[in-house]
Amino acid sequence: MTYPKAVTLVEVGPRDGLQNEKTPLSTEIKLAFIDQLADAGLKVIEATAFVSPKWVPQMADHSAIMQGLNKRPGVRYPVLVPNMQGYEAARAAGAEEIAVFAAASEAFSQKNINCTIAESLARFAPVIEAARRDGVAVRGYVSCVLGCPYQGDVPLDDVARVAKALFDMGCYEISLGDTIGVGTPVKARAMIAAVVAAGVPVDKLAAHFHDTYGMALANLYAVLELGVATIDCSAAGLGGCPYAKGASGNVATEDVVYLLNGLGIDSGVDLDKLASAGRFINAQLGKTAASKVAAALAAQLA
Repeated sequence: MTYPKAVTLVEVGPRDGLQNEKTPLSTEIKLAFIDQLADAGLKVIEATAFVSPKWVPQMADHSAIMQGLNKRPGVRYPVLVPNMQGYEAARAAGAEEIAVFAAASEAFSQKNINCTIAESLARFAPVIEAARRDGVAVRGYVSCVLGCPYQGDVPLDDVARVAKALFDMGCYEISLGDTIGVGTPVKARAMIAAVVAAGVPVDKLAAHFHDTYGMALANLYAVLELGVATIDCSAAGLGGCPYAKGASGNVATEDVVYLLNGLGIDSGVDLDKLASAGRFINAQLGKTAASKVAAALAAQLA
């Protein structure tokens, strides 16, 4: 089998991992978490989201997070923005890279952001245009690519159409999200193939898999074989989706690094330091490690 020689990990723990947590965390704790992730060697760390505190209270300190970052050379700190208001606030706080999001499922789009897919894309058009004018990189997320909590199966044509639309609008990379974690390796491979066939190059794709049914690593292995070389992951497997009942966390960054190490694929991440960061944030949340790898490393240290 042919795999990428190196993989870029996009650490989404500080945003996607924490957004659904009920335990309030101080800005200082979040900043310490981000700093530990950077210390472990992660080069892309999604720092926060410029969304309404009414809907996502955990992200209420987004401006303070951006202003308090100990920015390191070579590390990027993208932020999620839902609209032009969010973009303007992100820019005012010093954001240099943003992410926008759309769903491949009409039902999910209506439940999540109360509009159709077409309306959501139209809403992001001026945001992406402004970002390009300002020299700000834009990443695109597509959710529900392997299933939807409201409509069930999602046609591959819909996934490919939304991904291509975001790519054509100017997103430098498209992250394909199995939001409820129902995918299997065969379905994951078919989904990637459909998006590539629609005109989005495989080197412009990222995999964002949740681990609801324990399939995330298997799915990642399958798409690595197709040449996908960017993986979204969350330290300690934190995360979920506030609009997808029952969806468990993102694939754990520790588990992904362990897999990549075993395949001889370079991620540039120190597994021990990463596990330490995961233990730190879990302690703040009053949780135990969700990652089997992190738990095994902790047992070795005991």
